[in-house]
Amino acid sequence: MKYQFYTCDVFTNVRFGGNPLAVLPDAGGLSTVQMQQVAREFNYSESTFVLPGPDKFTKQVRIFTPTREVPFAGHPNIGTAFTLASMGQFGGFEGEVRVVFEEAAGSVPISIRHQNSELWCELRAPESLSLGPSMPVDLVASALSLKPEDIVTGTHQPLVASVGLPFVMVEVTNRAALERARSNIPAMETIHSQGVMPDILLYVCSADEFDIRARMFAPLDGVPEDPATGSANCALVAMLGHFKAEADGDFSWRIAQGVEMNRPSELCARINKRSGLITDVWIAGTCRMVCEGFIEI
Repeated sequence: MKYQFYTCDVFTNVRFGGNPLAVLPDAGGLSTVQMQQVAREFNYSESTFVLPGPDKFTKQVRIFTPTREVPFAGHPNIGTAFTLASMGQFGGFEGEVRVVFEEAAGSVPISIRHQNSELWCELRAPESLSLGPSMPVDLVASALSLKPEDIVTGTHQPLVASVGLPFVMVEVTNRAALERARSNIPAMETIHSQGVMPDILLYVCSADEFDIRARMFAPLDGVPEDPATGSANCALVAMLGHFKAEADGDFSWRIAQGVEMNRPSELCARINKRSGLITDVWIAGTCRMVCEGFIEI
C-alpha cells in the first residue's frame, strides 16, 4: 500500500539547513512495527505519523527515532504543524490558528501564524520541568571527548532535565570546547548502564547574536548528532529559568544549533516563571518544505 509523505527542514528559513523531518500525514492502518521500519528507512533523527483526532484542529501524532518511539520531541511537532498547515488541513487562516497534537507525553498545543510570508510555529511543552540525577563530571567529559576542565559547574552539575523527554544538560566553558566535542561511545554506554539514556545537550552561553549555542548527541538512540532539538532546548531553558535568581519573569533565548554540522538552525525559546516556578515553556521557529512522494509499505 502507498502512503504519502513529506519532508521538511525545521528551525530554519533556508532549505537544506535545520533539522530534516519526514511526515506521513495520514498514517492510518500502519502498525507500530511498520512505523518503526519507515522511521529507520528515512533515518532522520525523527519521523512523525499523523492519525485522526476528534476534529481537524486535533491530531494524534506518534514520533519515532530510527531506533524507538519517543513520547515528545520538539522539531517533529513544529515540522508536522508546518506540513499540515501547508497542506491546508487547518483551512485558510489570516491570523493565528491553534492546534493540539495528542502524544504519549500528553497534549501539545501549537500556534501557527503567518509572519513575514512564512509560517511561524510555536509549541508549548507538555510537561512541567523535572530534574533528574546529576552525573559525574569526569564521566560526562569522557562521553563528549572533552577534559573535565571544559565542563562548567557554577550553575549546575551535568544533570538530567525534562519537559517531556529527558536529556543530560552540560554547560561548557567556551565555543572552542563546544566545537571540539565528539561522542565517545564506550563512555556513553557506561552512562546508559547506570540507568540514564545519554542523550546529551551541551551548550555555551553566547555573547554574539545568539544567547545560547548548543549541540546534541544521541548515538545510542540512532542519532549521532542532531542539528536542532526542540525538546532538549525546552528543557534547557526551563532548567536555566529554574536556577535564575528572579522569582518572577518572562524570559526568552535565541539558540543556535547544528552549525558544526553545516545545518545551521535557529530556535526561539521562552518561559514564564511565577512565584519561583516555571509555569510554561515554549519553543518556536520556521520551516522549509523539501520534497513529497509516496512510500510503499
